[in-house]
This record gives sequence, C-alpha cells and structure tokens, in this order.
Amino acid sequence: MSKLNETHDPSLSSWVTSANDGQSDFPIQNLPFASFRRAGSDESFRGGVAIGDQILDLKAAADSGVFSSQAQAELETAAKEKLNDFMAMGKDSWSRLRAALSSALRSGSAMEATLKSCLVAQADAEYGMPCVVGDYTDFYASIHHATNIGALFRPDNPLLPNYKWIPIGYHGRSSSIDVSGQTFPRPVGQTKAPDAAEPSVGPCKRMDFELEMGIFIGNGNELGETISIDNAEDHIFGMCLFNDWSARDIQAWEYQPLGPFLAKNFASTISPWIVTTEALAPYRASYSHPADDPQPLPYLESAENNAEGGVDVELDVLIQTEKMRAAGEEAVSLATSNFKYSYWTMAQMVAHHTVNGCNMQPGDLLGTGTLSGPSAEEACAMIELTTAGKNPVTLPNGEQRAFLEDGDCIVIRGFCQRNGVRIGFGEAAGTILPAKV
Repeated sequence: MSKLNETHDPSLSSWVTSANDGQSDFPIQNLPFASFRRAGSDESFRGGVAIGDQILDLKAAADSGVFSSQAQAELETAAKEKLNDFMAMGKDSWSRLRAALSSALRSGSAMEATLKSCLVAQADAEYGMPCVVGDYTDFYASIHHATNIGALFRPDNPLLPNYKWIPIGYHGRSSSIDVSGQTFPRPVGQTKAPDAAEPSVGPCKRMDFELEMGIFIGNGNELGETISIDNAEDHIFGMCLFNDWSARDIQAWEYQPLGPFLAKNFASTISPWIVTTEALAPYRASYSHPADDPQPLPYLESAENNAEGGVDVELDVLIQTEKMRAAGEEAVSLATSNFKYSYWTMAQMVAHHTVNGCNMQPGDLLGTGTLSGPSAEEACAMIELTTAGKNPVTLPNGEQRAFLEDGDCIVIRGFCQRNGVRIGFGEAAGTILPAKV
C-alpha cells in the first residue's frame, strides 16, 4: 500500500490560490488525473491534473521543458488522450510524477511563472473518459445493501450462503460507461408483472441509481498469473465515483439464473477525476469481519489489509428533478454513506478477481457495488430507500419519488477529510431522458 511522504504534508500550499481555501476538492495534496479539453473546441483531449479550480494541462507542461528528465517520460505519457499507457507504467512512475507535480505547484516554486500559462479553468473544460475501459466488473461489496435487497425477496434468509466467503461480482458492459454529465434514454426491456400471464416489452418503470465507487486497475498481470493480496494495491491506479444505473423491473424478470444483463448495461456514470491510491494514503482505515462471521480465506487475508485495507470516504447522493431545475433549485441529498462500510476491500476484490488466473489490464474498472451503510439514512439506492417503492421519498419541494422519473438528475459526491485537508472526487452526475419508443 502507498505510504505517507512529503506530498501528503497538510501544511503544503499551492501558488494556485483556489487550492488553499480548505473547501476545494483539489488541494495540492490531491492532484487527480482526467482527460479534458476546452469546452466547445476542436482541441484534442489530453491528460490534466486538478489543482484548485484549475487544470494543469499536462501536454503544455510537458512541452514547457521545465521538468527534470527523470519525470519527463511519465509527464509525456500522462499527457496522452487516455491514461492507459501511464497506468501501465506502474506504481513507481505514478509516484515519481506525483512528486514532481507537487513540487512544481507548491507555493514558492520556481516553475510558477512558466506553468501559469499551462492552466485551464475547470469552468472552461469538458471531459472525456480518462482511459479506455477494456473490461468492467461490478462487485456486491456492501453487506448492508445485500441484506436490504435480500430481505425484500427472502425475508427469512436475506444473504445467500456464499456472500460472507466470496467477493461476489459479475461482468458488466464497459461501452456504456461515460463521465459526469452523461444523459441517456430510459431503457426499454422485457418485464413481467406478478399478476401477468406473460411478459411484455416497454420502458422501465422502476428506474434506480446505485451509489458506488470505481477502482481503476493500473499495471495488469499475465493470463494464468495471480495477484496476491499483499501486492494487489500495487496494481490499483486510483478511484472515482460511480453510479451503476439499474432498471429494477427488468432486473427482477431476467436475473435468474445468470444475474443482471439488460437491467445494468444501458448506462453507468463516473466522475471524470481519478484520485490516486497514493493521495488516499492518509485516509486509510482498519478492516475486519465481525468475529462471529466467517473469516477471509488465506488468499483474501493479510496483516496489512487488516490494518489499513479500508478507506474513509464520505459519500453523498443527491437528486435534482426537472421541476427543481426549472425553479432554479439545487440538488438535495437522498442518502449519505462511507466506503469504509464495504465488506470487502479493494485489495480483496483484486486478489479474488485474479485467483483463477484472470488477466487484468490497464484501465480495467471494478465497481464496488452499492455502498449502503447500516442506518436507514445510508440506503444508497431507491429500492432500499423506498422499500421497493412502497414508501416513496418526499422531497423538500413536495415532489415524491418511489423510483426515478424522466428528467431526474442524480449527483454523487465524495471526499476524504483529515488534519484540515480535504481530498475530493468531484462529482458524477447523470440525467434520465424519456425512453426512445
């Protein structure tokens, strides 16, 4: 796992003054990566790093010639349209570039005069996918979510026998993943009402969100090789926010025996910024299963994972309806949670994913599954919040929601905070449009 170094020093400040206010998601201790260009331009997308309300254009920074030869190769690679090649360079290269950028952006840096011309305001930018996602696996890592969902269908036995032994996951669809700002039509599919003699085809009636986090793989492994839990985080480049949109009525009819299919593959929304695992080092948390639960099998257990396998990330999911937008009203919170509630850690997900020799590749994405917490206010999907639609949520403007309606925008935000430093992820926002029928 990443260790603390000078880039984590809470006393560091930046010559980009907006990074120093204690409210920004992007202080100098963060430095997350994205792919961007100026909005509305025909510029090529290229790599950028967030600092305050600005983006350091890595292509311009690489062309400036002010970085040492030691970091120049990493800088030029990270400046490409997609981050896959930089991800493939591995942990030492990621750390070397992070240290060089931290030094360059600190208050008093001799590079300030040169790099000022390499900044682009985030307000003037648009984002592309940060990398090519070759494969996407979605896990089911919150025991609270699994229990809540299971109780709706199996009140006497909500968890299936394998849940506490295996990090459950399924292979999802990567082509429909897009960055914050994504809009998509309500999915159409086959559903069957409980009292119907046969199924019918039409727009989803039980549209849902799922508050998750995404885990990006950096350097991968060869086919047939495993990644041990002790080395798993050396293969994790960083994390983002993730909304795994779900069509619950389509899912209910199709999921047996092979699990989700059309209910999940129509859209997923990520935040454009990838926060590196190194930036998250000060916010690690201890991890354990309850003493009376089965303990992880040896390939899923290590002293380091027990000591700091968790990450303390505060999460919030908000809604802005079409009526709220028309009235100029801001999004309101539906639920809050924390990544530390996850029953399985990042390292365990990677170790389990590769225990059979599955080959991971740079840019592969793992979804954590819905990160619901133990309390009712931490139920992070509409199906949980409303007890499958039986108890609609009333919003401050009087609108009610059993499930999501056309025009609803769901916004996920997240941050870590300790010692006066806030490490944020930006936001993942997506909007449902009417079905194409």
